[in-house]
Amino acid sequence: MTGTLEMTTTASASGRPPSLRIPLEVSSREIGRIVGERSGPTLIVVAAIHGNEQAGIHAARRVLDRLRDSEIALRGELVVFAGNVAAMREGRRYVVRDLNRMWTDEAVAELESRQVRAGVLEAHAAGLDSEQREQLELLNVIRGAIARAKSDVYLVDLHTTSAHGVPFALFGDTPSQRAFVSALPIPIIMGLEEQLDGVLSAYWTRHGCVTFGVEGGQHHDPGSVDNLEAVLLLAAQSIGLFQAGALPETQRAYALLEERRGELPRWMEVIRRHALSADHAFVMEPGFRNLDYARANQLLACDRSGEIRAECDGIVMLPLYQPQGNDGFFWGRAVSPMRLRVSEALRAMRADRWLALLPGVKRDAQRPGRLVVEAPAAARYKDAFSMLGYRRMREHDACVIVEKIIDCHVEGR
Repeated sequence: MTGTLEMTTTASASGRPPSLRIPLEVSSREIGRIVGERSGPTLIVVAAIHGNEQAGIHAARRVLDRLRDSEIALRGELVVFAGNVAAMREGRRYVVRDLNRMWTDEAVAELESRQVRAGVLEAHAAGLDSEQREQLELLNVIRGAIARAKSDVYLVDLHTTSAHGVPFALFGDTPSQRAFVSALPIPIIMGLEEQLDGVLSAYWTRHGCVTFGVEGGQHHDPGSVDNLEAVLLLAAQSIGLFQAGALPETQRAYALLEERRGELPRWMEVIRRHALSADHAFVMEPGFRNLDYARANQLLACDRSGEIRAECDGIVMLPLYQPQGNDGFFWGRAVSPMRLRVSEALRAMRADRWLALLPGVKRDAQRPGRLVVEAPAAARYKDAFSMLGYRRMREHDACVIVEKIIDCHVEGR
């Protein structure tokens, strides 16, 4: 490999990861960094933003070692950061709050202002909880990587799931991010990121990065490490960190992920989220994989209100089989290649310019990617909104706020 390598931790001597059930200690937030001799893109990898999802750490170490030991020329920079170090030590998703639900512009600004008001450099002295301290550190190292960048910046957020199943990707539905994630032969979920508030990848999309998140498989399955390693190799190749075909392992990586997908659709979209309240008493029916077909009227889960059944044929996504978390499951459907092509054509034509002409729809004058929609109209036009990338819908007073993610690489900031 041509370039320089900085490794702050190392893989086990056998080359195999330790048990994924044992809490993981790392000596530094930066797991490792490789800088090529020629300028090029920057790929930022965040692993274990949920502390019980350590497979991404092991996968990233493998990729760093593989690139270090190879003779290929590298362009740009690959850097890997640990997400929630404190929660990793305890083997928990989080200590106080979910670090992957804290990334809003308002929350970040408030966090930084609290530190400034305290007049101190140490986050402990500013009265911050464990996840707020983690967030400040992660914010600063990612900003540092962006400041060093000589070209486009990409970010991949590595996860695993409590349910067994296949690796899949999720992303904010922008043209640039569709192109980035299309290099992967795994199921790709549209509209899942927009269902969640405060996720890491969405924050950095708004701040100029091209991003996606990936669920690599079940938390404790060693195969999840293989899956995430394959994803990282293909992502690095697709953005030009190294020349396509220069690393033979990328062919095996593609074949592995294609085999993992099996008969599942390549593209899917989320229709709704089953959110959990504090006293939900939610219990998911056993046996669902992280992506799984369900039939109309099939029992999915139970809570204090009784049985929760499928309203129609569809796909269960991310069923909850762990004590921490406030997403019971997501409900979705397959997306046909024709629908994708029509969506891409409409967006290339900027057809969303005419959405405000629809009855009951107004454009927010201050935020061009936001629509203010009367509730009946929101339900009527939901499918059209999704086709044009307006997938984030939130009730607000008597209206529904419908938003798309602005693609900094296509539409400007």
